Amino acid sequence: MEELDRKSVEEFRQSEKTPIIVVLENIRSAYNVGSVFRTADAFLVEAIYIIGYSAKPPHKEIKKTALGAEETVNWRHFSTTAEAISQLREDGYTIYAIEQAEGSRALQAITPALDEKIAVVLGNEVTGVEQSTIHLCDACVEIPQLGMKHSLNIATAAGVVLWELVRRRLKSEGRERSV
Repeated sequence: MEELDRKSVEEFRQSEKTPIIVVLENIRSAYNVGSVFRTADAFLVEAIYIIGYSAKPPHKEIKKTALGAEETVNWRHFSTTAEAISQLREDGYTIYAIEQAEGSRALQAITPALDEKIAVVLGNEVTGVEQSTIHLCDACVEIPQLGMKHSLNIATAAGVVLWELVRRRLKSEGRERSV
C-alpha cells in the first residue's frame, strides 16, 4: 500500500476533494452504482447524488463492485433529479448531462475554469438522461466514439468523463505525472 501511495480511509476522508459531483439518475444496476463509487474514490470526487430508484448503500451488489468505496465517498439520495439539481444550483455548480443529444458538446471541447464546481449527470442504462433533466442542465456533453457502437456502459462513461475532468486539473496544477 505504501509503495502505491494509497490513502487510508481516514486520510481519504480528510483529503481535499475534487469539486465534482456525480449524479446517478435512475440507474438499474447496483453493480454500475458500485463501479461509479469505486471510480469516484479513485479521483477523490466530492460526492455522488443518487436519484430515484437507483440502488444506494448499503447494498450487496454495490459493495461487490465498490470494494469499500461506498464507505469513503460521500453520497446523498434524492427522490428526483430536479431536487438534486436545485441543490447543486444553490451550491454553485455547473451541471452537465452526459448524453448524446442535439447540440451536445464533445467532452474535450468543454473547458471549465480550474476552480469551477462541476456536476455530471449520468442516466439510465437504457433510456439515458431524461429529457426533463437535460432541460435543467447547463449543457450536454458527449464522449466522442469512433466505432460502430455509439453508447458506453454508465460506469465506463463515468470513468472517461471523470478522468478527463480530473486530468485537466492535475495538468494545470502541474501535478500530472506519468504512471
